[in-house]
Amino acid sequence: MTITWALTIDCTSPAVAAAFWKAALHYVDAPAPRGFASWRDWNIACEVPENEWDDMASIVDPTGAAPQISLLKVPEAKLTKNRLHLDIKVSGGRGEAAALRNKRINGEVQRLTDLGASVVQEFHVRGELDHTLLDDPEGNEFCVV
Repeated sequence: MTITWALTIDCTSPAVAAAFWKAALHYVDAPAPRGFASWRDWNIACEVPENEWDDMASIVDPTGAAPQISLLKVPEAKLTKNRLHLDIKVSGGRGEAAALRNKRINGEVQRLTDLGASVVQEFHVRGELDHTLLDDPEGNEFCVV
C-alpha cells in the first residue's frame, strides 16, 4: 500500500497563510477532491457547516513533485519555536562559491520579505552566510538555505 502525506501548518487565517506559501513555494490551490466540481460542493456533500468552510486551505506543487501543504485554522496563536520547519533551498549548497550563495540567499530572502515574511536571524559558517531564518506572516519559522 502506498502512503501519501502532506505537511500541515497551523494558522489563524488559512487564506492568508495559503496565499503566502503559494507565492513562496510557487504552489497552486489544490483541486477539489475527485468527484467534486469545487471545494464548495465537497463541503456541502460532507455536511461541513458553512461557518467552517474557511477553516482550511490546501495547496500543491503544480508539478506534483513536492508534498501537499494543508493550512488549518486553530484557535490559539503560535507560542513556541517550531519543531519542524521548511527549508527553501536556493543557494546550490556549500560547494558553490560563497558570493554566489550569498546572492541567491539574499535575493530569495528579499522576495519572501516582500511577500510578508520577516527575517529573524542570519547564520554564518566560517564568516560566510550559510542560511537565513525567517518567520512567515503567522510567525512560523522557515529557512532560506
